[in-house]
Amino acid sequence: MAGNSGKVYLVGAGPGAADLITVRGARILAQADAVLYDALVTPEMLALCPQAELISVGKRSGRRSTAQTLINQLLVDSARSHRLVVRLKGGDPMLFGRADEELRALEEAGIEYEIVPGITAALAAAASARHPLTRRGIARSVALFTSATAPGEPDQVTLPDCDTLVQYMGGREAMTTARKLLERGHSGDTPVVVVENCSLANEHVLRLRLGDLEQGLATCSGPVLVMIGNALAPRDGY
Repeated sequence: MAGNSGKVYLVGAGPGAADLITVRGARILAQADAVLYDALVTPEMLALCPQAELISVGKRSGRRSTAQTLINQLLVDSARSHRLVVRLKGGDPMLFGRADEELRALEEAGIEYEIVPGITAALAAAASARHPLTRRGIARSVALFTSATAPGEPDQVTLPDCDTLVQYMGGREAMTTARKLLERGHSGDTPVVVVENCSLANEHVLRLRLGDLEQGLATCSGPVLVMIGNALAPRDGY
């Protein structure tokens, strides 16, 4: 333990459902003195740590959210006043979770930390839709990407060249993704599976084609993950 500081755990909460957190993650939550949690973490998940001080540091696209620099400082301050601190992140901490900034802040402050992985939304969405992201003879590569950018970064994001594409936070950006793929020569009949509110009681799975996706996802209001590629072609009955 560094100095008088406690230890910080970056814990992946998984895709949403409380029973999809790992056993290790749940055990550490039950021991936590303070939990800094994201906007997508559910009340059922927070019920796993009734003893802890709960600190909301939610970040939602298009809404006012806690600045990352403030989250970093809250994390450091919490570690200096508590024995065991959890930074609870949706999905997996190491994918689109701003972990780099938080790890740097902890390292600069000399605070000990550990990372507990979680189920990322792409894998949970594939399970919900019953469609593997890879398929023998059809798809052997998968790219996970997001169009979300930090302030000051250019909005133009180059799409990866891969058999199966999985776009995180893809609600509003899905139209642009579809247009770029069609311009690149992809067929308008390319299968698309959209999963909204993955693993939660109000989960919704939508199956469409790339040509349809270009028209947008007006019916989706919750967190959306978009999967594109021939591996997602329907099987009999699915």
